[in-house]
Amino acid sequence: MVKDFPKIKAVRTYVIDGVGSGGDYHNVKGGHWLVDTSISTPMSRWEQYRASRLSWGINVLGSFCVEIEGTDGTVGFATGFGGPPACWLVHQHFERFLIGADPRDTNHIFEQLYRSSMFYGRKGLPVAVISVIDLALWDLQGKVRNEPVYKLIGGATRQKLDFYCTGPEPTAAKSMGFWGAKVPLPYCPEEGQAGLKKNVEFLRKHRESVGPDFPIMVDCYMSLNVQYTIEIVKACLDLNINWWEECLSPDDTDGFALIKRAHPQVKFTTGEHEYSRYGFRKLIEGRNLDIIQPDVMWLGGLTELL
Repeated sequence: MVKDFPKIKAVRTYVIDGVGSGGDYHNVKGGHWLVDTSISTPMSRWEQYRASRLSWGINVLGSFCVEIEGTDGTVGFATGFGGPPACWLVHQHFERFLIGADPRDTNHIFEQLYRSSMFYGRKGLPVAVISVIDLALWDLQGKVRNEPVYKLIGGATRQKLDFYCTGPEPTAAKSMGFWGAKVPLPYCPEEGQAGLKKNVEFLRKHRESVGPDFPIMVDCYMSLNVQYTIEIVKACLDLNINWWEECLSPDDTDGFALIKRAHPQVKFTTGEHEYSRYGFRKLIEGRNLDIIQPDVMWLGGLTELL
């Protein structure tokens, strides 16, 4: 049993370079399906940004790592996206709330980081940086206690976790034993009825390739509008899509109400790009979403997730 729990002695940050490294999963080689295939995005309304997500800067921030060292020499670390700007925020602003603090006081530390940055933060990069700091604090606690972090938050609730696979080939996901496959929607509303028809054909091809019962989900990456969502969901009702993800911006809570009213039997999800308990409260209070998808690396860390 630990009698004197270590305090935080030092905070270090590193920019993580190299293709495929760090928390920015868009940091891949050119030609990878994730960045260089037709994927509908919020920038797809402009034709020059449709061919590659790198063209509008999806990977511009890059990755970084935070190390938090305790007075006993134990080091917790975590990685996320943010690159040099994230490192700057850690040292120029957030570090003052960490040095000398008890790393177990995650709620207290989160509140100080969040409230001190409200005048320029609340969402986006500042909260993503706070997330990585928080994850490093939990990692430090686990190492000091010599326990996995899941044991610190209540322990296991099941013996097995099943996973789905996101990618361009649902047949590959099925052959590898995933329970389902999520595919990116290729064409955006600005590509008109022709694009909508190609989207339906794209999803129909995948449904036929895996059979009627293998779950298929569709990632729309915040790129659609209400009317287009209603139309494409209707056109695909016979394809048994398991869920439609991030059809709209997470800020458009009124829009989610409208698409759920149009298709009450269909599952809609979002949350990957939302931040903090306040953002998620707005998402769920209307009961128009069937699944919320918080990203622990973005929304405020494990502390805010809990």
